[in-house]
This record gives sequence, C-alpha cells and structure tokens, in this order.
Amino acid sequence: MDVESRLKNLPAWRREGEEIRRTVKAPDFPTAIRIVDAIAVKAEELNHHPDIDIRWRTLHLALTTHDQGALTELDFTLAAVIDAIAAEHGA
Repeated sequence: MDVESRLKNLPAWRREGEEIRRTVKAPDFPTAIRIVDAIAVKAEELNHHPDIDIRWRTLHLALTTHDQGALTELDFTLAAVIDAIAAEHGA
C-alpha cells in the first residue's frame, strides 16, 4: 500500500511509523464528546477502533491495524469517516 499517496486525500492526517494521526479541535468540550460518540458508532460498525486522547476540546486520534502490525485499507476508510464527522461538528 502506498501510504503517502493515500494521505494526499487525507491532508489532516500524518504518518508516524505504522500509524496515521490527526488532531481535531472542537468548538467546545461537549462538542468534542459528541464527535467521539459519533466516531465510536462508526468504529463499531467497521469493527475498527481508533486510539483517542481527549484534552478539553482537543482530540488526538491514531489509527493502525493492530492485528496486521501495519496500516491497512480500514485505517484510511475510518480516517475519511472521522474527517466527515469532525466537519459535521464544526471542527
């Protein structure tokens, strides 16, 4: 998989080793929690779960496919979903 070319379609994400990462700044704390909740619903549907660190209204997200020990199509699919969710919430 050509990770760098995939990331061109996901400009908010960056590669760190075998993960892709993004920071999302929500308008406020309640919105940050709503974003996490919406991500959780989609992550369950995909059976693929991001690492999420919440700091007030800032979310730090990391994606990798742990059982593969590498990035897979699922990571880029969920990254695009997260981008859409963040945009829907004004983040």
